[in-house]
Amino acid sequence: MTGSTVRPPAYQQLADELRAEITSGRLQPGERLPPEPELCVKIGVSRSTVREALRLLASQHLIVTTRGVTGGSFVAHPDAGQLADGLSTGFALLAHSADVGLADLLELRRALEVPAAGLAAVRRADSHLTELRGTLFDPAIDDFDTMMAAHPAFHRVMAKATGNPLFELVSLPLYEATYGEEVTDGLPADYWNRIDADHRAILDCVVARDADGATRTAAAHLEFIAETVR
Repeated sequence: MTGSTVRPPAYQQLADELRAEITSGRLQPGERLPPEPELCVKIGVSRSTVREALRLLASQHLIVTTRGVTGGSFVAHPDAGQLADGLSTGFALLAHSADVGLADLLELRRALEVPAAGLAAVRRADSHLTELRGTLFDPAIDDFDTMMAAHPAFHRVMAKATGNPLFELVSLPLYEATYGEEVTDGLPADYWNRIDADHRAILDCVVARDADGATRTAAAHLEFIAETVR
């Protein structure tokens, strides 16, 4: 019939209802969902429908299911890395569409990386400094692929060092989708030397807990990238 809407399958409706319970906070991380037979009776669906809905929620990292006497389905504890997986596909599609350009990506990087550097300088732990040092590269001996991988790795750890998991959540898909250096033709000869020097300067500020210096250096770093790839 013209104008009619197609109802989603029963398992999708059930998954949507349970997802709303989780994302609203009515079901808290670690809380156990009702057993499958109870859900069947409560909602009036078959056991296969319940299982399909739970599989969908598990694939979205919203619940975890364990076996055994004490097993069942439990609301997952949020994990930035896993949650970012769900954002990466959509982010990558947008990043390579006609609606989003390199300037948009660099603008978002400025909005994230500059304050992240300042927060990291204040909140970082020694373990973060170790991780940051592990992302440094040597442009004199490292190849292009190594440097391309090291650059986003540095900023992923910087986001982590803020202590705010939302920075990490938003940053991960951004760095996986693209990093701005996809325009690699015509980069100046000293490009990677400057990237390396900037990273080391930012790290020095973070080590010294110099938030103002970290934000200024991060801003200059991004301005250099924007001017170079423009």
